[in-house]
Amino acid sequence: MRRIICLLLFPLLSFGQSQLDRFEDYIKHKKFDVAEIKLTVYLEQHSKDFDALELLGDTYGHQKKWDEAIEIYKKLIKANPKSAEYHYKYGGAMGMKALESSKITAIGMLDDIESTLQKAAKLDPDHKNVRWALVEYYMKVPGVLGGSKNMALKYAYQLEQLSKVDGYLAKGFIYEYDEDPELAEKYYKLAIKESGSLWCYNKLADFYEKQKQPEKALANLEIAKEKLQRNELQYKIGKLAAEYNIESQKGVQCLQTYLKNYSPKDGVPKAWAHYRLSQIYSHKKNKAAALKYIDLALAEAPDMKSFKQEKIKILKL
Repeated sequence: MRRIICLLLFPLLSFGQSQLDRFEDYIKHKKFDVAEIKLTVYLEQHSKDFDALELLGDTYGHQKKWDEAIEIYKKLIKANPKSAEYHYKYGGAMGMKALESSKITAIGMLDDIESTLQKAAKLDPDHKNVRWALVEYYMKVPGVLGGSKNMALKYAYQLEQLSKVDGYLAKGFIYEYDEDPELAEKYYKLAIKESGSLWCYNKLADFYEKQKQPEKALANLEIAKEKLQRNELQYKIGKLAAEYNIESQKGVQCLQTYLKNYSPKDGVPKAWAHYRLSQIYSHKKNKAAALKYIDLALAEAPDMKSFKQEKIKILKL
């Protein structure tokens, strides 16, 4: 169900207005508290600026202030009841609140979440995000409370009409969740064939890991690395090698390549690559090399608990 709120976790498109551009810039730089204050002040003088109001709701979402976000989206729906996006975000905020509430509270919210998301889907036949939300909703809610594999497949089929890759990924998710690994693998592979994107390769790799098939996950990422030439894949391969103690030499090579070509856009700090190298050398009982790399990791992140624990383990070799 966490995908329900996914749009709230990314910046909105520019509105072309200088004030809103500035607010949006705060969100891009994750200054959500500042954005909230400035939007609140702005809306005191521009209460009918629904773009700003929507942005305030999204800002609340970033801060997990679900009650505040819900109230904002209620106002937006009242102002424009035919907006699929407003209904989608309202349902998403309720979904996230349900996840963080007691079971009794969450159960009481299910009907509203379902009806709101369904309305969004009816209002906009091309809205992919809400269909993804409904796929996850119907798979994750227990059958006695309204969950339904058939309903999930219905929205996966609709997704497939809009985007084959989304449809394949949705079906892969459904069959994986339904513990049908053969069909799940089939559709994740179809998604790769259709798109060839990093996202699709990662979904298949994650699936293999959950199936306790790290060798298949590593082989899949090797193919992705050769085709996509993305440095972050070097780290992912090294991480698998370190965690599962497989293909150690390949893991070392990939992690060293990652460090050599590292840039902040790769996402994972260099300290973690050093940590993975220390794990590999620890598996190989090479205490000196393992200490070298764990010390490099700790030099960059001295308070990281997992790094400290790894050093204690290495010292006992």
